[in-house]
Amino acid sequence: MGKKAKKWQMPSAYTILFFLIILVAILTWIIPAGEYATTKAGNIIAGTYKARASSPQGIWDVFLAPINGMVGTDVTEGSISVSLFILVIGGFLGVVNKTKALDDGISSTVQKYKGKEKALIPILMTLFAIGGSTYGMGEETIAFYPILIPVMISVGYDSITAISLALIGSQVGCLASTVNPFATGVASQTINISPGDGLIPRFILLILVTGISIFYVMHYADKIKKDPSQSYVFERRQKDLEEFSMADRTIGEKLTKKQKSVLWLFALTFVVMITSLIPWSSLNPNWTFFDSFTKWLTNVPFLGALIGKDIAPLGTWYFTEITTLFFMMSVIIMFIFGMKESEYIDAFLNGMNEFLSVAIIVAVARGIQVIMNNGYITATVLHAGETGLQNLSAGVFIVLTYIFYIPMSFLIPSTSGLAAATMGIMGPLGKFSGVDGSLVITAYQSASGLVNLITPTSGIVMGALAIGHVSIVKWWKYMWKLVAILFVVIAVFLVICSMFK
Repeated sequence: MGKKAKKWQMPSAYTILFFLIILVAILTWIIPAGEYATTKAGNIIAGTYKARASSPQGIWDVFLAPINGMVGTDVTEGSISVSLFILVIGGFLGVVNKTKALDDGISSTVQKYKGKEKALIPILMTLFAIGGSTYGMGEETIAFYPILIPVMISVGYDSITAISLALIGSQVGCLASTVNPFATGVASQTINISPGDGLIPRFILLILVTGISIFYVMHYADKIKKDPSQSYVFERRQKDLEEFSMADRTIGEKLTKKQKSVLWLFALTFVVMITSLIPWSSLNPNWTFFDSFTKWLTNVPFLGALIGKDIAPLGTWYFTEITTLFFMMSVIIMFIFGMKESEYIDAFLNGMNEFLSVAIIVAVARGIQVIMNNGYITATVLHAGETGLQNLSAGVFIVLTYIFYIPMSFLIPSTSGLAAATMGIMGPLGKFSGVDGSLVITAYQSASGLVNLITPTSGIVMGALAIGHVSIVKWWKYMWKLVAILFVVIAVFLVICSMFK
């Protein structure tokens, strides 16, 4: 008998990303190298592009890229802060899971609200969209998937539905960023306009794209509920039920007082994280209550020194601070629950181990940007856009700008990095076609958010899919219709906005 042909399997996320690094490295041998003059702040000065000696990336550079993607270089920020945040999140969840508070809490909640779980979809997606629109919620969603996936699977949905709540919710929010400091803020500062310019159109866009996305996810969830075989990950259903489902827990088991305390601390941790990341004073210059409170607290004799005089006010935190928050809360939970030191260490390290692959994926994804920047082809790609979008009508210019930002968002998945790299060019170009700078920002944000729903160069996407054991190809099959719908809706919206000057 002849040997059976081996069934082709989709390469892992690591392999896909590494092949993309190789592809971009090959492009550094083909695309001419170039650079722009920059301001002291590092912003590109339009019209200053010049060719430079090429810097083709070789085999060593390809293997070095993921390493530099983690630690960073002079021109590319490393992902170490995001990766460490993911690992500590894993440790925190490991400690919480050791108490079984989440298992028993989810189990009793599912039983209590059985039949009403569909309402969770619009509520949670709206909350995540607000987070994306106001402070660029992205990597922080990684912490929610280990909670959402078991809940959604337990009530008859699948892991794709669970991932959709946070990933689609947060990224359509970023797509229609209203006051997001990492997108709207950086871009507005680059072209010297107020982040509030264009706020009303962006708010309308936020409602529009969030509504469309909620309808899309609910339609898919309904289909899966009625017929599980319609799921794009149906072949994994039994494994997912075993790994994520709470069906093996005793339904209705009462939580102990210690478990209830753990759940309150668990919820408080996420409330503090979200509150700490919203730029309150940027939203309103008079909203300085957290700054004032922190200043007062740190100046209280003895108490201020005991807490720590270097503590940053809520609203100014970033990955260093929220990573510290999760680490500190894991220790507090250990004491509240009465966990032994050895049990805590084992639970924390086992939790980190569960998220190690996710943390590494983020670094490998950043390696693509490292190769582009080290090969000096980023500026050349930008220059092609600079020369190709001049002297066009407002409607044509804004649509072409939107289309231009789609491949650029793939190459530079960081919204703030993309804004800082390109807005100094695209903003001034818009003036030649009578397009307001705020609308150029809306086009850039829309393209970036759209691409970040599906791009394999995004640690947010690849991290979420890794946790849910969903391949990027399955995700694309699920997402392509929504992306197509959003693309058309956004393009029409931009054209309409360009008519009102």
